[in-house]
Amino acid sequence: MRPARFRFFSRAALAAVAVLSSVAALAGGNYEFLAAPQVNLNLVFRVNRVNGEVGACHFGLQKGAAIGVTLCYPPGEGAKAGAESDYSLVASHHTGESGVFRVDLRTGEMAVCYLLAAKSVVCTPPAK
Repeated sequence: MRPARFRFFSRAALAAVAVLSSVAALAGGNYEFLAAPQVNLNLVFRVNRVNGEVGACHFGLQKGAAIGVTLCYPPGEGAKAGAESDYSLVASHHTGESGVFRVDLRTGEMAVCYLLAAKSVVCTPPAK
């Protein structure tokens, strides 16, 4: 049988590991990423899961360069940070759709977000 001191240390170590794992899970990324469903579009959306801010990036070619560049677009109208909640991105199964849905998992509200004129990401007003 193990000494009581060893059993206490084992329980304390297990408790510490459990707490650290929980903190790590909570501190895990604040962002979620989702590719646009359009099959010939290399656009990836990003949402801040806490405040709902949406941006997007895609790959671009640079004239005369051996490698490409990452082109990113800032949040525009309706896509900027909003009320704190629990946001996610959902793509439709429509292969020609270039936008994605920003969903508020707490309220059930949804907005459609898309790249407007290759300048910024915009979202429609949220609705249920």
